[in-house]
Amino acid sequence: MSLSLFGNHKANTKPSLKRRDLSRRGAISRGGEAIDMRSRRFGYFPRTFVWRGREYQVEAVERCWTTASRRNGGQLDRHYFQVRCAEGTYNVYQDLRHNTWHIAA
Repeated sequence: MSLSLFGNHKANTKPSLKRRDLSRRGAISRGGEAIDMRSRRFGYFPRTFVWRGREYQVEAVERCWTTASRRNGGQLDRHYFQVRCAEGTYNVYQDLRHNTWHIAA
């Protein structure tokens, strides 16, 4: 049984994370760092990209998904790809409105 003082009825719960806290931790990404997509498999899946002056060869695309926004009338905004390279696993995306590629921060 918990004691509730001064109207604090959630005495035994963890504090909730605010949206700005999540974005600092990388859980929500509003923008990313630009990358140079050098080649794609089947004209769609990332194959080779350059980030911070280093070239990365994609060994596998582990996951892909798309996002849409209400402000664009439900049109697609981004294609996301979780890719595995020798150096690690990265989330990259294509901004469809501007036809640019980014690595999710």
